[in-house]
Amino acid sequence: MATVRSYGATKEVTGSCHVLKIGGVKIMIDCGMFQGEDEEKNEEAFYFDPSSIDYLLVTHAHLDHIGRIPKLVKEGFKGKIYATAATMDLAEIILMDSVKIMSEDFQTKYRKALRKGREKKLSKPLYQPLDVEKTFQSIEWVNPEYDKYYDLCEGVSFVYRNAGHILGSAFIELSYMDKNDSHTIVFSGDIGNDNGLVMPNLSKCDKTQTLYVETTYGDRDHRSIDGTIKEFKDVLVKTLNNHGNVLIPSFALERTQELLCILRDMYENGELPKCKVFLDSPMATRATAVYQNYVQELTQKCQQNFQNNGSVFKFDLLTCTETPEASKSINDIKSRAIIIAGAGMCNGGRITHHFKHRIWDKRNAVIFVGFQAEGTLGREIVEGAKWINILGEDIVVKASIHTINGFSAHADRDGILEWIKSMQDLKKVFLVHGELKSQKAFKKMLNKKLHLNAHIVSFKEKIVLE
Repeated sequence: MATVRSYGATKEVTGSCHVLKIGGVKIMIDCGMFQGEDEEKNEEAFYFDPSSIDYLLVTHAHLDHIGRIPKLVKEGFKGKIYATAATMDLAEIILMDSVKIMSEDFQTKYRKALRKGREKKLSKPLYQPLDVEKTFQSIEWVNPEYDKYYDLCEGVSFVYRNAGHILGSAFIELSYMDKNDSHTIVFSGDIGNDNGLVMPNLSKCDKTQTLYVETTYGDRDHRSIDGTIKEFKDVLVKTLNNHGNVLIPSFALERTQELLCILRDMYENGELPKCKVFLDSPMATRATAVYQNYVQELTQKCQQNFQNNGSVFKFDLLTCTETPEASKSINDIKSRAIIIAGAGMCNGGRITHHFKHRIWDKRNAVIFVGFQAEGTLGREIVEGAKWINILGEDIVVKASIHTINGFSAHADRDGILEWIKSMQDLKKVFLVHGELKSQKAFKKMLNKKLHLNAHIVSFKEKIVLE
């Protein structure tokens, strides 16, 4: 008998973590961090013994899929970790950045708590830099290639397929024997949007009996990529021509690289007004270098850019700011700056400092190009907040706010449906990684369009696979 329990991404978008038990073998798929209003869950003990997990299969390197791996290792996991080579390289960057931010946040909170005599009540960071180092140095990582079958253990095999979401991303097909019958279960991770800017299209899944599928945008469709790019360009040109600045909170993986591709095209085609472009995110800069190292896994357009001048993303107007001092110096530029900075959901990072200096000025524009989870500063702004609080200071929001979701690295409702449509023998669909509203809408649409019944997974719920 096989069972699955989900310990995250249940009726919410973040914290992906699923444990598949086949006989006496426990296989975890992802071990992500909770973000937004559920961040306190990260501090809770795992609802299972980490040392009992035999294998961890990672779908991709976003923090909400890998962020608790060092905690897992710290608390006893000693099994093997499977991830594509690109995912492993990106994961090391993401996790080292994560632990740095946690340490800095703790020091700030500690100083404040010390002044109030409450320092003993303060929760310590989830893990330390040594825990991240141990994750990569003491644990065996195995790098499967796309579309190759591997034996995980006796009676269990798997294959990674390109999810087209970010570099190295995959959905995972696991096959096992159950009562002398072969059974396949697919964990989608996050599946891509097929916009053709940086990543190749999502691979098909031909056959499975059981599917765990993300539903981030299960209740809506994205705007076409051509319309999305036009809207993005229009906001840029109008703001820059009015001597304003453009602030773009961006995720270090995929979204940043897509924006750089578009800005490079605008520059080379003479569409970009006179300006300066800043990539103000050391993590995004390091991630972009990893993308360049795996240029063969990118779109033909990206490969052509590389062949033309040895770089996929760089152009003359672009400055990458590594140090805090270089970041602060951007404040000296009063107009005609495009500032791409993390964090993508504005829950920390350098973008908050740029908000502090510029979001109160009506000449400026803020462009959101990715999903904003509940409980994040980004969500507040998107939903029309007139005032925001940054580092204890209330700041008025007067910049124009633009949400352009067509860039999303996630498949939309029709994209998910189209992907599922090609699957033969599909009997059970389980919805994860989406807010409840989105999941309810997708469940209804799945039944209407494909005549499939889906189940919305609850936290810690035990699913028996038959």
